[in-house]
Amino acid sequence: MAVAMLNIFWIWDELSFNKHHQNYDRIAKVTKRGLDEGKLNANAWLPLPLADELKANYNPYFKHILLASPIKESILAVGEKKLSIKGEFIEPGASEMLSLKMLRGSQSGLQDQHSIMLSSSTAKAIFGNQDPINKVVQIDKDMDAKVTGVYQDLPHNTEFYDVGFFAPFELWTAANPWIKEQSWNNHFINTYVEIKPGKSFEQVSAIIKDAELNKIRNMQERQEEVARNRQIWLLPMSDWHLYSDLSSNGPARVVWMIGIIGAMVLLLACINFMNLSTARSEKRAKEVGIRKAIGSLRGQLIRQFFSESILVSILAFVVATILVIVSIPWFNQIAAKQMVIPITNPYFWLGGFSLILFTGLIAGSYPALYLSSFQPIKALKGEFRVGRLAAIPRKTLVVVQFTVSVALIIGTIIVFQQIQFAKNRPIGYNRHGLIMIEKKTGDFYGKFELLQTALKNTGVVSSMAESRSSTTGITMWNGGFSYTGKKIDIKSGSGTLSVTSDYGKTVGWEFLAGRDFSSRLTSDSSGFVINESFAKAIGLKNPVGELITWDPGWREAKSFTILGVVKDMVAISPYEPAIPTVFFLSDKYHTWINVRLNPTVGVALALGKIEAVFKKIIPSAPFDYKFADEEYSLKFGAEERIGKLASFFAILSIFISCLGLFGLASFVAEQRTREIGVRKVLGASVFNIWKLLSKDFVVLVILSCFIAVPIAWHFLSNWLQNYEYRTEISWWIFIAAGTGALLITLLTVSFQAIKAAIANPVKSLRAE
Repeated sequence: MAVAMLNIFWIWDELSFNKHHQNYDRIAKVTKRGLDEGKLNANAWLPLPLADELKANYNPYFKHILLASPIKESILAVGEKKLSIKGEFIEPGASEMLSLKMLRGSQSGLQDQHSIMLSSSTAKAIFGNQDPINKVVQIDKDMDAKVTGVYQDLPHNTEFYDVGFFAPFELWTAANPWIKEQSWNNHFINTYVEIKPGKSFEQVSAIIKDAELNKIRNMQERQEEVARNRQIWLLPMSDWHLYSDLSSNGPARVVWMIGIIGAMVLLLACINFMNLSTARSEKRAKEVGIRKAIGSLRGQLIRQFFSESILVSILAFVVATILVIVSIPWFNQIAAKQMVIPITNPYFWLGGFSLILFTGLIAGSYPALYLSSFQPIKALKGEFRVGRLAAIPRKTLVVVQFTVSVALIIGTIIVFQQIQFAKNRPIGYNRHGLIMIEKKTGDFYGKFELLQTALKNTGVVSSMAESRSSTTGITMWNGGFSYTGKKIDIKSGSGTLSVTSDYGKTVGWEFLAGRDFSSRLTSDSSGFVINESFAKAIGLKNPVGELITWDPGWREAKSFTILGVVKDMVAISPYEPAIPTVFFLSDKYHTWINVRLNPTVGVALALGKIEAVFKKIIPSAPFDYKFADEEYSLKFGAEERIGKLASFFAILSIFISCLGLFGLASFVAEQRTREIGVRKVLGASVFNIWKLLSKDFVVLVILSCFIAVPIAWHFLSNWLQNYEYRTEISWWIFIAAGTGALLITLLTVSFQAIKAAIANPVKSLRAE
């Protein structure tokens, strides 16, 4: 029951995501929905002019249409204090739409372009116990904003829980004039909307679906083709967490899976109660006979046995609640949650009562019906005996228990095998000893060469380079590539990464053909280094030296010579195919500095010296860095959590099944005390008696394995289909799971079997 309660809390936390916002059922993200290789998906990155189009021609359907920047880390500075805080630049109306609970100031705090609203934890981190209202905060050194409000920290199960501040979208665009210059080609903005009461998401989506297409009909054919396959659609806030990819294969499937597993674990415990109650039926036969003889009806007996079962459930619930209170911090750590037990919430006690009733009725159903069916005359005469057929239901329940347990063991092994398979995948660069530093303020720009010289003089850095994206992500996608006048068709677009000449040396590219960029050759500014996926898209065996024309739409078309081909760098998901990517030299668009540490110098010493250089040259920003290997490891977080939860449930299910088996083995040994004594007198060995008492259980477990294997194979094969880059289900996994279950069964049963086998037959026969 404790496990079931933890399970229910986890599922409730997942299903109540974003419900903290009062207007939850009317808030949506504007997305572009379409088919990618037959799969329906949604993309929330949109062109800037789309929001203006919605405001101009579709405004009657919306209460709010708000442009927003990506949620990103910014440097907030007050005096000498500088903190890296996640925040979002968004248009006025956000605080009302998101129903922020204001602790200071008002919800209209973003009306002034030079304003900022802080979460309570951010305000405390910057200002301590001082009143922050009307204090000036510097954002990324380029923007000054006055604190106009402090809102209560949002709960962990909201999309904006880690957003430490909201600032006006106009403040961001004023500091970055290039944003307003962007056309329909550049998709980099989020747009949130709140529909008016009485409107439905489906109705409004059907009206705005061609909003982009209607504006670009006279533009290039390529862009129109993209628009036709990408309709504008509203993604309700209720779907942001579980159905953000418009399929049930993501977090939604995990919720179903964990819910089913939790129900099965509770069922295993109920089966134990049924088994042990019916196994001891002979002990209660006389009680039933007497009650019936003095006038008890079968219905009264059924109510009595159900009452006993529910009473056990009530006692179990009390202990379970204590166990949950003790274990919730540990469970939160495994599940990456911040759940609390709502002791004061009446729904908690209503749910607890339902759980007690459900468990009591399920566990007590078979014993109540079975025990109440005894005939009083036979029971009182002592003629009642449990025959072979009476054991069939118990054996069936044991088979069900171990089928579930073996299936969970197989599932756990395959989940971890899939994670390890992806971890062992070649990633195309050397992530060890590589740190990445994001340029968060304008002070970074134009100082790379100064930083490079100073850091190399310390002796702790072997090479440095700038890039548009980090090595563990791609932030710029483009199309418009052609070869010999023929368009290169890459459906999802290609990653386009501007770099400096030492990038390949710094990250550790692995060349398949050609050469790297050279700072000495000015012609390399018209050169491409491509990855092997892009080379396959071109369809050339030897692409080095070939000319590729690139017409992205936001700049003039230009021809590039392919200088080299490198192995695919895994930059997005380690479970998906690599993204076709081109690398080119540029002195613009670089937002990351990549630093290769000297392998002969200790990491702590190296970081200390690098920090000193950064603080001296760029004093406006704290020294924030990320290790490439740690960032890459974060990509396995969701799957590792599933693996930990699955292993927890698998171990628990085996433990519960073994508890039931232990009780049954004890009862069987007790039932056959006289038989064992006679056999020992006639010369049976301890091994013979152990084999006699164990073989029935072994047969049941082997039968469970034969049932569990096809069930597990079916469900896990479907689960693996969600990953393009996936492991194979090996036969040894089923053998290992079955063998493990068998050994655990033998260990459990052997204790009681050997105890009975070594007992003195004289005592057992005298007692009989």
